[in-house]
Amino acid sequence: MHELEKAQTICRARGGRLTPQRRIVLAKLLAASRPLTAYELLDLVRPEDSAITPASIYRSLDFLLEAGLVHRLDSTKSFVACEHPDHPHAGQFLICRACGTVVEAEDKRIDRAAADLGERHGFMLEQRSVELTGVCGPCRAGDADASRSGLTPGS
Repeated sequence: MHELEKAQTICRARGGRLTPQRRIVLAKLLAASRPLTAYELLDLVRPEDSAITPASIYRSLDFLLEAGLVHRLDSTKSFVACEHPDHPHAGQFLICRACGTVVEAEDKRIDRAAADLGERHGFMLEQRSVELTGVCGPCRAGDADASRSGLTPGS
């Protein structure tokens, strides 16, 4: 099943509606090779919907977040399509600081460790996603190639 059809089914099952505007926003996130900010989404959607406003992008994102179809990355103030929208989960996100690639993982051990940490310190955790920043394999390989040639990545 195509991702947008799956999203439509998930929305219906959860009592929501994937409107044309929400569908376009989700489609742009699904097609993106990296996280997108709300204003980048606005620029991508505007050619298809000239009447779209920043407020309507944010409303669409709020709905998609609530439906579990996208995630907000707090460290980059950007959004990515959820890789596992069929079930609620606290994800872990590996974010490459060099190229912006994001890998979504779902490791229950990390989720349990976060919950245990919160409990030990008397915290009732409201959000358990974890964002880890580093350098992805391809960028690391590029760094190694660049250091051998005396160049820096991106030069």
